[in-house]
Amino acid sequence: MNRLAALLECGQSYWLDNLTRRMIVSGELARRIKEEGLRGITANPTTFGQALTSDEYDEDIRALVERGKRTNEIYDHLLVDDVQRACDLLRDVHRDSGGVDGFVSLEVSPHLAYDPAGTMAETRRYVAAVGRPNLYIKIPGTNRGVAAIEQMLYEGVSINITLLFSVTAYQSVSEAYLTALERRVTEKQPIDRVASVASFFLSRIDVLVDQLLAQRRAAGDEARVSALRGQAAIASAKLAYRAFKRTTASERWEWLASKGARPQRLLWASTGTKNPAYRDVYYVEPLVGRETVNTMPEQTIAAFADHGEVRAGAIEEGVEQASATMRALTEIGIAPDSVAWQLEHEGVQKFMDAYDAAMKALHAKCEDYRGRKAA
Repeated sequence: MNRLAALLECGQSYWLDNLTRRMIVSGELARRIKEEGLRGITANPTTFGQALTSDEYDEDIRALVERGKRTNEIYDHLLVDDVQRACDLLRDVHRDSGGVDGFVSLEVSPHLAYDPAGTMAETRRYVAAVGRPNLYIKIPGTNRGVAAIEQMLYEGVSINITLLFSVTAYQSVSEAYLTALERRVTEKQPIDRVASVASFFLSRIDVLVDQLLAQRRAAGDEARVSALRGQAAIASAKLAYRAFKRTTASERWEWLASKGARPQRLLWASTGTKNPAYRDVYYVEPLVGRETVNTMPEQTIAAFADHGEVRAGAIEEGVEQASATMRALTEIGIAPDSVAWQLEHEGVQKFMDAYDAAMKALHAKCEDYRGRKAA
């Protein structure tokens, strides 16, 4: 059984959370698309930074330095070139799916996470630079980012909203999507090609909540908290999906759908298992559902292809238990919205660290080549 193909039959697309130049030039990305049903890919600043320290980009970097390009310009050039190539490889998927899949996600600088004006300016710049219809711009779903998300969607830009850790945060960006579509309809602009996914980050939730549960257990609450370990992320995802289903069953949505709107799919991100006590497909198997995406790191894709269990509609199982889990966490002093607030800020910082490390590695190479040129 092709387990990855079975996901698509269940209405879920799988994407790869790792775009690399090596994958493009070797033909591996094209093979995955053709043979394994890969439906999308996201650029990852951590792996991009690691690639910059290798020799993958050395020839291009040297040529751009010789043309007098600055470090930030070189960074953009290399990243945009990779994204364009990946978009071209996924173009048929985008066309054949009617614009639902076949996207490549590129994120704005994480230093703009709390700067709506800066986020919008960089979004427009990247859209123009890439020039492909199957580009997603990744914007963090921070409180200040929501305004930029709504405006960009209103302008017809496809947005991958990242760093969502709670149902409350998800509902906020869902509202932004609906409002943007309504604004376009009011102005008689088409909405059938406006696309968005709301990316719910999972394993990070359990890492933090499990740490908080360990503190409660150490304080003598062991019997009560043991059953809650590893439950928060999946419970949150199931409740977010319930909210999604309620939205798409509403009269408000039915009116937008009649105008050509497509649902803002939930995307499960951070699905690599960080705790070795949990199955390596822990954040895949229970979250199979229609009109969802699971973006996985390479090792999770390999694990699921090897031994994952596919259950159609698994995301809708145990929803009442998910509600009970979140109530139980609140009762012992672990508030989901407080957890989400901490994770959002930590996530922005981690993105900044990865971005800065990539820029630092690139700058070192550029200075080395400039020094050789001067000599």
